[in-house]
Amino acid sequence: MEQWWWYLWFSIISLFGASLGNWIHRWRNPKCNGKLPPGSMGLPLIGETLSFFVTSNSIDIHPFVAQRMKRYGSLFKTSLAGRPVVVSLDPDFNYFVLQQEDKLVELYYMDSLAKLVHQDDMKNIGGDFHKYFRRVILSHFGHEPLKHKLLSQFEDVINHELQDWSKLPQVDLKHQTASMLFNTASKILMSCVPEENLGHDLSDILQGLMTFPVYFPGTAFYKCLKKKEKALKLTSGVLEERMNLYPTDKGDLLEKMVGDMGNEAGLTKQFVSHALFGLLIATIETIAPTITLAAKYLLDNPSALQHLTGIPYQKVGFY
Repeated sequence: MEQWWWYLWFSIISLFGASLGNWIHRWRNPKCNGKLPPGSMGLPLIGETLSFFVTSNSIDIHPFVAQRMKRYGSLFKTSLAGRPVVVSLDPDFNYFVLQQEDKLVELYYMDSLAKLVHQDDMKNIGGDFHKYFRRVILSHFGHEPLKHKLLSQFEDVINHELQDWSKLPQVDLKHQTASMLFNTASKILMSCVPEENLGHDLSDILQGLMTFPVYFPGTAFYKCLKKKEKALKLTSGVLEERMNLYPTDKGDLLEKMVGDMGNEAGLTKQFVSHALFGLLIATIETIAPTITLAAKYLLDNPSALQHLTGIPYQKVGFY
């Protein structure tokens, strides 16, 4: 009898071990109709997420990417936040993929980004609608608007901000720049400057994207969505006010989108408010870090700063 139980337990353990081994094998070697690039899928479920989330103070390529690029090349596979991923650092391949949208490839957004922007709205971004959105943005922020209108506005705003900053004992450049950009972008996009400046909130909001999408108080993703709700309340309020006043002579991007809401399929009130939110994030998250890094490089290289300005170098209180 005892021998029978021993055989039963041995069979169960063997079956479990075989199933586990087969599952791990399938995890490390995912199915693909073509040929996957070299790389590692890491641990089951977790993948290489922990390595990816390790904080780095370097302003160069993240160590996670740099190490794998050295080991596997500019194209490699991995697994992040429970999802299989192919990372490409090859500009020619990236260009090819972008040209194949809605042909060989489909747009995919990580779970946290889809929840941040709105899952239903993400389905609208593609094909003709994406072309419309790109056309509208370029008509307001392209080469001609920059040349004839926006650059002079930016110069006036920057000069005014620099005068204000000169009166401060210290300047947190990234956050101060984010606040400046929020006001400027709001004025250009919606012809208004909100009473509450959300530049600081929006400058940190994308940090919540690079986390597991766990909606629980205290997590980075939870804080990220709370900031999103705050910003959407603002953009939705501005949209409602503009719709009640339409048509106006403001000629901004919001005016254009409100006018097109009845003509473009998928251009709903919800989408427009999310689009304004996304454009504010894109403006702040791209320009603020760039300006901060440019200032750091110039301050670390006094001769370059002096060459550009013709003014003797003096240490200032940026941090």
